[in-house]
Amino acid sequence: MKLLFDFLPILLFFIAYKLADIYVATGVLIVVTLMQVGWIWLRQRRVEKLPLFTAGLVLVFGGATLILHDPVFVKWKPTVVNWLFAAAFLGSRFIGQKTLLERMMGAQLELPAPVWVKLTLAWAAFFFAMGLANLYVAFTFDENTWVNFKLFGMLGLTLVFVLAQAAYMSRHIKDASPPKES
Repeated sequence: MKLLFDFLPILLFFIAYKLADIYVATGVLIVVTLMQVGWIWLRQRRVEKLPLFTAGLVLVFGGATLILHDPVFVKWKPTVVNWLFAAAFLGSRFIGQKTLLERMMGAQLELPAPVWVKLTLAWAAFFFAMGLANLYVAFTFDENTWVNFKLFGMLGLTLVFVLAQAAYMSRHIKDASPPKES
């Protein structure tokens, strides 16, 4: 359910684009993102930094798209988000005792420190590559192809990357079960 909630703005952007155009879709993206933040605040009486940050970027880039009637701004938003994530993951390698990934998942997963570093660097590289891929598709192909890539391509690539990460992590997870007797 949380996954659907997180991807709801992108999904509704896609549907609005298919039913209307990029400007209607951008308006839907802004409204749904702001509604999401409002819903989180109503339920928890606080909003984490990431949804606020994302909403701010949607408002700035989506607003610029609508005000200037130029889709280039909304096309840049996924790249900016991905590159900021890449910078955060990379920066966490040099700031503090633990990487960002270890801070996020360390309570659920026990991995050796070098593995956390490799995973963090892999995520930074992935986010950087996703930003490049978005720019390539946005400015090489037509708008419809970019919208399809934004939903299906980016989601599919992320899923493949997460599965690859899970496979890599599984090799390093310490088995807590008692040894079997013969």
